[in-house]
Order: sequence, then C-alpha cells, then structure tokens
Amino acid sequence: MIIASIDLSRGKAVQLRQGRDPGLAVDDPLGLAADFDRTCEIAVVDIDAARGEGENTEIIRRLVRIGQCRVGGGLRTVERAEDMLGRGASRVIIGTAAFRGGRVDREFLERLSGRVGRDRVIIAVDAREGVVVADAWRTATGLRVEEAVPALDPYCSEFLFTSVETEGTMAGLPAERVERLRSLTANRWTVAGGSPTSTKSSGSAGSASMSSSAWPSIPGASIRPRDLSVRLTGPKD
Repeated sequence: MIIASIDLSRGKAVQLRQGRDPGLAVDDPLGLAADFDRTCEIAVVDIDAARGEGENTEIIRRLVRIGQCRVGGGLRTVERAEDMLGRGASRVIIGTAAFRGGRVDREFLERLSGRVGRDRVIIAVDAREGVVVADAWRTATGLRVEEAVPALDPYCSEFLFTSVETEGTMAGLPAERVERLRSLTANRWTVAGGSPTSTKSSGSAGSASMSSSAWPSIPGASIRPRDLSVRLTGPKD
C-alpha cells in the first residue's frame, strides 16, 4: 500500500533532503491532494509547525476536505490533536510529544489515547542511524528504535518510521532495516525515507503489516501524481 506524502512549508508542498536541504516544491498542495485522492491515502505534515516557525492550519483544513488525510507536525498537546481530528483528519501523527527527557512520555500518551482512542493515533519513530530523533529531527532522544517501540506500542495503532539519513535522497532504504521493524510490534508500520518506493518490502511477517510513504518525484522530471498507481506499484499491505 502506498501512502502519499504532502509536507507543508510556507504554503507549499515541499520535499526536504534529510529533513534540512530544500528539494522539490509544489505551489499548489490542494491540486496535488486532489490528484493523490484518486489513488491513495495522504499523509500531511506541517513542517513549519513542527519547527515552531509558523503553521499551515488553513491549508490543512482544506486538504482534509479533499481526501482521507492523516495529519502531523507540531501536535504537541492533546487539545491540538483533538482539534485536528475535529477538523476532519482521519488520524493524527504524534512525534516529538511522545518523548520527553530521553524517555517515552507515557503520561501524555495515556491521556491522548484515552481521549481520542489509540486507533486514531500514529506515532512517528523517526531515526538517524537507529537513534530516535525529535524536534523536527534536530534533537536525538538517546533512545534506539528497538527500545522505543515496545514502550510506545500500547498507545497507538500504527507507527511511522522515517530513515532521516536517506529521506529525500532517493537512495532507497535497506531491506534488512525494514525486516527488523516488523519484529518489534504487531501494529502496522508505514516506512519512509529514500525514494518514491521507499521500501521493497511487501505483505506481512507475523501479524505486522507494512506500507510505504512516498513523495512522487524524480529529479529533473515533472511531478505527475496521476501516474502514481502505475509508477509506484510494488509495496503492498
């Protein structure tokens, strides 16, 4: 299964290499979402809100009316997550708020899952060289993915894993890393970081199922999201 990605910054849909360097940008995220909605679910992340440099709430409000959107970026309180769900997001993606002081913030996650239901919570486990990072990928938590996932597991129905070192590089994600993720939880994984088809893994191992998150772009080529169903065939649930 493919999950399309729209990362928002200053009103545009952007692709950042390793979370820092600008890659491609699309001026009309609403038009992009309309094309995506013909083929797949959409993951919307507010990069500006995650960095504490503004927000794209009005655009998100309009995006969730176009298609089924999971939404993240800057959701640091239970109330903010509830508000986003109330605006029409199908689920919320929680990253930085899930960690505090180098540990999993169980108190926050208990309140969140108790208020909105764990079935509507996706936890982002973004990692650089195996260590979970937070604060828009700028701060290392000190927790390794293998430590964090079991502690996070009771509070969500899905994990989003991004390989920061390969994000936006189109270099691919090592298959062995994806296989290790499968063994950590029975929850669903969405895997991102490296290419339009970020992982070649398909099917399931045990009871864990996998999806791939994609920003459909090829350097030097025009972006044609209508071609997603053809170009991104491969990874399956």
